[in-house]
Amino acid sequence: MEMENLMKGASDALKKAAVNEEAKSHLLSNRPLFELLKKAANRFIAGEELAETIERVQSINARNVACTVDFMGESIRLEEEANQVVEEFLSLARAIKTQHLNSTISLDLSHIGLEVSRELALQNLQRICEEGIEVMISAEGFERTDQVISTYVEAAKTYPNIGITLQAYFHRTVGDLQELMKYPGKIRIVKGAFSAPGGTYLERGKELSKRYMDMVERLLLADHLCSIATHDEHIQVEVGNFLQKTGKTENYEYESLLGIENERIFTLNEQHPTRIYVVYGKEWYLYLCNRIAENPANLFQAVVDMVG
Repeated sequence: MEMENLMKGASDALKKAAVNEEAKSHLLSNRPLFELLKKAANRFIAGEELAETIERVQSINARNVACTVDFMGESIRLEEEANQVVEEFLSLARAIKTQHLNSTISLDLSHIGLEVSRELALQNLQRICEEGIEVMISAEGFERTDQVISTYVEAAKTYPNIGITLQAYFHRTVGDLQELMKYPGKIRIVKGAFSAPGGTYLERGKELSKRYMDMVERLLLADHLCSIATHDEHIQVEVGNFLQKTGKTENYEYESLLGIENERIFTLNEQHPTRIYVVYGKEWYLYLCNRIAENPANLFQAVVDMVG
């Protein structure tokens, strides 16, 4: 019990650290600390530049596994910076097409202008969707959820190649799922890793796993495009049993993050469509904190990576 409480405390602390911009600023200005933590981050990121990321995607595709690629970052507060980020996503979309990669795009709306205005984020999202590649909107913090969903709904009226990520641990997601199933875009279900106000979410455990599975079953029974984005082996097996029982063979995929249980995804690919979420860029601080917060045991691996 003491270890369980310690792990939960570590997870909560990392969630807070992930959104602490003062801590992030200190990290970026402290080169030795930056280089040390970067060693831990390297397990989860494809690189800092697009070219090396393309090579990583090609190696994953060679094993018959699809990818979704995200140029990391969020909380952009200047329109000029948001527009620069959009140019990178446009380059990514064009590389996917010219290199014939089996990949979609993932992005945070706050990375392309949501903190400036919803109108700017929508405009930039539409520019990226115009390239014709499937675009998945990633999950963000509880306080941004309304804006994320409303922006998605507006874009989905015009672009069928856009999908959204829902976090099962928020109580509100049960209702959000029902509403968003009215649109054709893929719905990616994750458990959730962001810090949130008390009373708005479920702690990790059996009840959350049941809710997660209930949501996936609703999507599968409705033949709605869905991504089962979890590393929980029990859920992966349970989904497989449900698929076998119902005879469903289309409109779903298993999804895993780069650097976490990827061999299991390669094994699942023998019977199911699979995808690996690949990230790149210099904004890896938030990403690293969230990966460890999702499973605090990863903190031990991070220490090994830093001193190895």
